[in-house]
Amino acid sequence: MSVIIYHNPRCSKSRETLALLEMRGVRPMIELYLQKHYSVAELQDLAKKLGITEVRQMMRVKDDLYQSLNLSDPTLSNADLLNAISENSALLERPIVVNGDKAKIGRPPESVLTIL
Repeated sequence: MSVIIYHNPRCSKSRETLALLEMRGVRPMIELYLQKHYSVAELQDLAKKLGITEVRQMMRVKDDLYQSLNLSDPTLSNADLLNAISENSALLERPIVVNGDKAKIGRPPESVLTIL
């Protein structure tokens, strides 16, 4: 099983999700997403795996960066939002666990168990 966790070691939910995976015997590939820039195509693929159609569902909508970039503007398209995440990976919700063609946001951490 090839599992990936989009991880931020400073985030308690991310740490809890990683610990939960490890307790279940899953050794995920850890992707420190704050150190990467994702293409729009990669983000579209991630949204598809998450099963979402509204990009805001995979964004940190309460984050100061989200507010400062005025991303709550309802006239912004999914393409606009994907471009914003591509330019600022900190906007991506965390943690996200990917297993094959399925992904889940680890809020709460136990929610990722449904894709294992």
